[in-house]
Amino acid sequence: MKKKKICVVLADYYPDISNMLMEGSFRELKAAENENIIEIGGEPIHVPGIFEIPVTITKLIKEYDAFVALGCVIKGKTLHFNLISKAVVNAIMDLSIRYKKPIGNGIITCLNKKQAVERANPNKKNKGGEAVTAVLATLANF
Repeated sequence: MKKKKICVVLADYYPDISNMLMEGSFRELKAAENENIIEIGGEPIHVPGIFEIPVTITKLIKEYDAFVALGCVIKGKTLHFNLISKAVVNAIMDLSIRYKKPIGNGIITCLNKKQAVERANPNKKNKGGEAVTAVLATLANF
């Protein structure tokens, strides 16, 4: 069976949080790669913020079997948090369904920085690693 090629798209708006999410995701990806299940598609693709993730995945959709989207949104004092989060999650879901490719959602939406650090902590249950686990489980059914 051909190994599945996975691409990680990483939003850098909160680099400290994104790096922790990436660390958790790469731990899971490396384990799967070592078991000859998948092939990591090179270095993560860096984008400025989560809003740029869907268009980046769209551009690369034919080159990979699956994607992992990583990033963070922290609530501010305006509705921007709600609008951006909803738009991006809906776009990722639409892409996954339209192209029949799993896209792990490792984008965390948090009320404050402390919550973001807790959810991204690579020494705990990391949302980046969970996104990879979901993609691997889905790929196993293809």
